[in-house]
Amino acid sequence: MKKTIVDFEVLVDDFFLKILPESSLVPAEKKKLLSIINDYQDGKWRYGKFQSFVWDNITETSLSLKDRQALLDRSQSSLTEAAKRLRLTDLKKDQDGQGSELAEIVLYGIMKHNYNALPVVPKIFYKQNSQDNAKGADSVHIVIEDEDSFSLWFGEAKFYNSIEDERLYSIVNSVENSLQTEKLEKENSIITNVNDLKHYLKDNKTLYDKIVSFIRSGVSIDNLKPKLHIPILILHECSITKSSKELTDEYRYKIIELHKERAESYFKKQINKVGKSIFKYDEVHFHLILFPVAEKKPIIDSFVKNVQHYKEQAS
Repeated sequence: MKKTIVDFEVLVDDFFLKILPESSLVPAEKKKLLSIINDYQDGKWRYGKFQSFVWDNITETSLSLKDRQALLDRSQSSLTEAAKRLRLTDLKKDQDGQGSELAEIVLYGIMKHNYNALPVVPKIFYKQNSQDNAKGADSVHIVIEDEDSFSLWFGEAKFYNSIEDERLYSIVNSVENSLQTEKLEKENSIITNVNDLKHYLKDNKTLYDKIVSFIRSGVSIDNLKPKLHIPILILHECSITKSSKELTDEYRYKIIELHKERAESYFKKQINKVGKSIFKYDEVHFHLILFPVAEKKPIIDSFVKNVQHYKEQAS
């Protein structure tokens, strides 16, 4: 049976060295690739299904836990409030810089459905309220491994017109920036200063106390590196996806080969740059998540139109 994330098919979900055992990249033991695809209907890539996934996951990224609880069973009101939180400031950038908030939402959905992660900090809500739009990770989650262990996930999310080499450098730089000690300390302080984590672990105070003891102010970030995971989502426009009309084994094969090759190129760039600047880099886990789309512009246009519709309802 094929693995899925909601209704999206997973083509690859494995360690990089199992996918490309012949690779000479070092260190690569803690690097993974997750490749996800949408499907087709009536000979067309299913834009509507993709947009539904975005809107199904928008509230957890844009609203605080308190706001979500206040709007429980009021889905329309929840979407309206979530839309009000979206900045859409990145739409003033060049076309390749657009869509960062949409990518953040998709990453939150993947974290929830593929990794069973707890969204301990709704980052769009926090960024909007802190006026700190460009700093810090794009997602902050905690994954409960078992009753007394956890991992901490600080994600990056991009929406690109392509995943050629020149596009990969900017996300390598973003990852490097997010792993700076002061940035990690800031994210930890946010987690400890919001009530979401306490709510999710209200029945396991021992684990809650253990997590807080790891991330509290004054504790060395070095101790956290083995528990740190960096999911890196790249939504990307793809000519193979655009030219296809149905979900075939040939299409799957082409995307797998493309993503394997792009993963090797990305990790090579990351190792060469981030591996030299971040202490204990080899102890951090990295998850490259690649998701091809047929065209970027219709997705952005539809998303913005829906956001504006909900914003108008709130005015």
